[in-house]
Amino acid sequence: MLAVYLILSAVVIGADQWFKFWIVGNFNLGDMQELIPNVLSLTYIHNTGGAFSLFEGQRVFFIIITIAAVVGGVYYLNKHLHESKWLTFGLSLFLAGAVGNFIDRLRLGYVVDMIQLDFINFPIFNIADMALVVGVAMIFIYILLDERDKKHGK
Repeated sequence: MLAVYLILSAVVIGADQWFKFWIVGNFNLGDMQELIPNVLSLTYIHNTGGAFSLFEGQRVFFIIITIAAVVGGVYYLNKHLHESKWLTFGLSLFLAGAVGNFIDRLRLGYVVDMIQLDFINFPIFNIADMALVVGVAMIFIYILLDERDKKHGK
């Protein structure tokens, strides 16, 4: 069963890396292509930080944190494999997002970002970032549901 979740992670990592490869091959740094007017654009940038460019330039810090998070995530996924799908799918997406950006940091020294929401002032992001956010949200939902069940004696 662990293989199913790791395959899900691998598919998301593959999609993330393929899209980044495509962007780098078809856009110049800073290029923007509007997809849906006033809603969505592709804008190729380099991000040496984390979410919202926090800790910019701290590559070693991110590599160490990511290794610890991935080891912990795989351990926790394996240990809680037969629990809630919220938890297991959330951990799979979290791992995919962490590894997708980790590959960029190791290979390039920065993360390739390209998805821009034009209707709101929001940082440009990538598929790995989306996987991380959705994965953490699913883990959070699992925690809320688990606490509710404990409170009601289930």
